Amino acid sequence: MTDALTKFANEGIGKTLTTKLGLPRPALLRRYKDGQDLIEGQAAVGAIGSGMVAKSATAIIKASGADVVAAQADSTYADKLAAVVFDASAARGLDDLEQLRGALGPALKALGKNGRLVVIGTPPAELTDPEAAATQQALEGITRSLGKEMRAGGTANLLWVALEAQGDSAVLAAPLRFFLSSRSAYVSGQPVLVREGEVPDVDDWHKPLLGETAVITGAARGIGAEIAKVFARAGAKVIAVDIPAAGDSLSKVANNIGATALQLDVTAADAGERIAAAVAQQGGGLDIIVHNAGITRDKLFVNTDEARWGSVLNVNLQSQFRINKVLLDPKVKGGLKDGGRIIGVASISGIGGNRGQSNYAASKAGVIGMVRSLSQELAARRITVNAVAPGFIETEMTAKIPVATREVGRRLNSLLQGGQPIDVGEAIAFFAEPGSAGVTGQVLRVCGQSQLGA
Repeated sequence: MTDALTKFANEGIGKTLTTKLGLPRPALLRRYKDGQDLIEGQAAVGAIGSGMVAKSATAIIKASGADVVAAQADSTYADKLAAVVFDASAARGLDDLEQLRGALGPALKALGKNGRLVVIGTPPAELTDPEAAATQQALEGITRSLGKEMRAGGTANLLWVALEAQGDSAVLAAPLRFFLSSRSAYVSGQPVLVREGEVPDVDDWHKPLLGETAVITGAARGIGAEIAKVFARAGAKVIAVDIPAAGDSLSKVANNIGATALQLDVTAADAGERIAAAVAQQGGGLDIIVHNAGITRDKLFVNTDEARWGSVLNVNLQSQFRINKVLLDPKVKGGLKDGGRIIGVASISGIGGNRGQSNYAASKAGVIGMVRSLSQELAARRITVNAVAPGFIETEMTAKIPVATREVGRRLNSLLQGGQPIDVGEAIAFFAEPGSAGVTGQVLRVCGQSQLGA
C-alpha cells in the first residue's frame, strides 16, 4: 500500500514545505537489493577496555570491503559515517558509561542517512556483581533511547554477546551484518542475544540459504509471499504452503520464484505428515520451517464466541504444535534436520495487547512462549527456535483499517512510517541463516520501534 505522506515529504514541493514548516518527514528507507554492499561508506568502531568483540566487529566489517575508523571521544570525521559499532561488553561500572557517551556523541553527529548504530554488551544475567549487571542493563536503555533520537532512517540496536561467545567472530558475523545492513531497515531499538554456536563457513553472504530446503506456511500473499521471495533470493529451495482456496495466488507466488506449491490447511490433522512427504519427495530433509499462517477474527472479548476464539488459536498456534511434533520426530522422512531452524511469526499485539484482539493476542503471545520453551528443549539438537513480532506492516489487511486509526498506527514509531512485508521476510531470513546458530529463543520486533505494544 502507498504511504502518501512519505512520498509527498520526500519529493519536490512537499519536501520543501515539510522542511520549512518543521513537520515530521518520514525518511525513504534503504532496503536490500540483491548483491548490495553491506554498508555504503565508512564504519566507526569504538570500545571500552580491551575491546575483544570490537576486534571481531572490525574484522567482519573490513571483510565486507568497507573501511573502518576509530570511534573515540576526540575523533573527528571527514566524511559521513555509514555505521557506528561500540563494544561496551567490558563495562563493569557506571563510570565506564562516560566512555560510551564521549565516543558516541561525535560519531552519531557524523552518521549519514540510513545510518546504523550497533551497541555490544554482555548479558546482565551473566554478571554476579550488581553494579556490573546494572551497567550492562543500562545499555538497553541507552540503545532504545538512541533509536528514538536517530534521524533520516537511522536505526540503533543492541547485541548481547554471551561471555562464552565473545572471542568467536564467526558467531557474531551474521547478527552484526544483519543489523548493519539494509535488511534491518525497519528494526530499531531491539536487543538480540548471541550465544556460542557451531557456525559453518559462509561462502556467499548474498546467498546464505543456498541449497537449504525451507517450508513457509501462509505463503500465498502479503507477508508470507514476501518471506518466500526473500528465501528464494537467498538461495533456498522453497515449499510454499497455503490453503486450497488460495491455490491460484499460491501458484503465482511459487511460479515466480521457482518454488513448490503445496495446497494444505495447516489445521488438518495430517498437515505435518503431508509437509514431511513434500520435503521427502524433493530428497533430503527439512532445514527450515516458517510458521507464518495466521488469521484474525476481531471482536471485543465479551462478544467473542467459541468459534472466533477457537479458530484463531487453532490456526495461529495449535497447528504449529501439531506440525512441529511430526517434523521433530527423527524417524520421520522429510522431518527437520538437527541444526535446523524453526521460526514463528508473533506480533506486537502479543506483547502489548490490542483492543478487540484478545484471541489474536493470546495466540501470538503463545508463539512467544513456545519459542522460549522449545529453544531450550531443542538446544541439544542444535535446532534454533525464534520469532519475529511485526508491528504496523503495509498489507491488504492494514489497508482496510479506518484511515484515522491507520495513520496513528503507521506514525507511532521512531521511523514515522509503516513497514513493508519484505522487512518481516528479511528478519525471518536472518534467523534462518546457518550463521545465526548462536541466536535462539529470541523474539525480534519488526516495528520501527513502535510505541504500540511497547
